[in-house]
Order: sequence, then C-alpha cells, then structure tokens
Amino acid sequence: MFRVVIPVRYGSVRLPGKALLRIGGKPMVQWVYERARAAGAADTLIATDDARIAAAAHAFGAEAVLTAAEHASGTDRIAEVAGARGWSPDDVVVNVQGDEPLIPPTLIAQVAALLDSPGAEVATLATPIASIGELLDPNAVKVVTDGRGRALYFSRAPIPWNREGASAGLATQRDFGGARRHVGIYAYRVAALGRLARLPAGALERREQLEQLRALENGLEIRVADAREPPGPDVNTLADLARVEALMAAGAH
Repeated sequence: MFRVVIPVRYGSVRLPGKALLRIGGKPMVQWVYERARAAGAADTLIATDDARIAAAAHAFGAEAVLTAAEHASGTDRIAEVAGARGWSPDDVVVNVQGDEPLIPPTLIAQVAALLDSPGAEVATLATPIASIGELLDPNAVKVVTDGRGRALYFSRAPIPWNREGASAGLATQRDFGGARRHVGIYAYRVAALGRLARLPAGALERREQLEQLRALENGLEIRVADAREPPGPDVNTLADLARVEALMAAGAH
C-alpha cells in the first residue's frame, strides 16, 4: 500500500499559477491527479499553499490540503501532511510533481515498490542519457549508483565522465554510454520523510541545488531503478505547455 501526495504551489518563478493552466479543457493539476489515481494508490491528495489551487482541486473531486506557505520544497509540504494525518513511520508516500501531466501511472507504482527492499528509505527513478547535449546539460540531473542500485551521487555535471574519451574537454559518443538521467519522482518511508524535513541543507545540496543530496549527505539510502516507461515532459514554461498540448492532441494520454 502506498499514498500519493501532489505538492503544488501557486508562485512558480518561471510560470506563476501553472498548475491551473488549462490543457485540453482541464487544469494541469487535474491531469496529474488523474494519473496518480490510476497508479493504484490507497490515497491521492493535493497539498498546496494557495486557496485557488485547493478550490480547483475540490471542483474536479480531488482531496486538497492547505499547507504552510513558507515551505521551501515539496518534501517539506508532504512532511507536514504526513504529520498532520498521523501516518505510520513505515508508510510509503510518493511525491508526484504537480507539473507533470504526462507522468505514466506505471512509474508511480514502480517507485513505491522499490521501498519493498530491506533498508530502503527513499526511492527514485532514472532513464538512460540519450545524447551528448543531454549529458552536458546542467538542467538534466545525472545519477550514478552502486551495483545494488543505491545512489552514490546526483549532479548537474556530466557523470560518470570518461577520462580517455574527453580529450580537450570535448565529449564524444562513448562518454554518455551508461550515463543516466534522474527522473524527479520520489517515494519515501514516512520516517525518512520527516527526518529529511527536519535536516538543514548540506554543503553539497547548496552547491548543486539538488535536494536529494541532503539525504545522501546524512546517510539515508536512496534506491534507484530504470524507469519502465519514458517519463514524459514536465511544464516549466509556456513552450513546455504547448509541447504537452501537442503530445496530448497526438494521443499521448
């Protein structure tokens, strides 16, 4: 059994109010909610800092919870919900981002199932790097793992880096073979979620601006698996929104 919480804030820096922008006649957050519901979660709810988003959620039949406005991350927002609801420390909760209207339900169930492994506290997914451009793109977060699928590091830098194939600082075809891009979906044990929310940002997290490094810096185990399906694009700009609309019009539902 697992729960899904969709953390949504109104004040997106690049696209304010994006959760309420309409795609195919529905607000974007409704598409995310419906995909999360299709994953087989015991509960699915929206956690937001804004009454407009809560009202929209209620209008399409979703459960929405108003949370504190000062949360710095979705993790903090979900931790507030878990504490207020009194969820058990061993319960599993999946963080599904509110700007991913094409997230496959399969991936939501997959990341939750990774916490069936003994000792696993946090889980996430990855997908193969497909090009040199993606390897070098700082917005494409890379992840490396050990032989048991436990995360060693996440970085905006191109990792792992092929020393022999990178003469003069130029990446070549073989440099991205085996490299993996992080997919931003997480499952947590509630106990680990609460611990993360109480911890301060570490030096690596501050440098890379990657919240998941807080878990690694503090000794939490993160399980990583290859996503069973392509994750679909998220929405950060109006161009992203147009791309998603075009994909949906072409049948990507």
